[in-house]
Amino acid sequence: TMKSVAVVSAGVVLAGGRSSRMGTPKAALEWHGSTLLRRTAGIVARAANGPVVVVRAPDQELPALPKGVLVVEDPREGKGPVQGIAAGLTALSGQAETAFIASTDMPFLHPAFIRRVLRVLDLDQATDVALPFSRGYKQPLAAAYRVSLAGTAERLVKEDRLRPAFLFEQCQVETLDDDA
Repeated sequence: TMKSVAVVSAGVVLAGGRSSRMGTPKAALEWHGSTLLRRTAGIVARAANGPVVVVRAPDQELPALPKGVLVVEDPREGKGPVQGIAAGLTALSGQAETAFIASTDMPFLHPAFIRRVLRVLDLDQATDVALPFSRGYKQPLAAAYRVSLAGTAERLVKEDRLRPAFLFEQCQVETLDDDA
């Protein structure tokens, strides 16, 4: 009989960024008695069965986080999401096979949504990214990635190709529409 091996799925929350439009770091914004970052990390932790990593900018002050959340530094500031994705996936190498990557500012994220997106990668080993396509936009910062993409993401950062679209060109992406 085939034993199904539970895939270890982790979470990455990107806390970096100076939030120039907000004037105050989004990570520390209050949200119903918590902070956005703590809330997002907690929701991701409930959906993942592996470690949760928060990626922060150098010297970025973070609010209190749920127990067990790992903090890694994004070594190069201002490089955009692929840099954060690379830092998060690299930190998870050898600890998980898949990761749901979220930006800080997602107070309405739901564990069932995260599990649904991660399941795409569990069901099809050939898929590298499960990318929600919602309200007409791709959502690369509410998507599931194979941790093995860390090297590809690192290489793109070194090449200064910093948009998620460049990463998606290099791998097998399945998009999920609102119905899915």
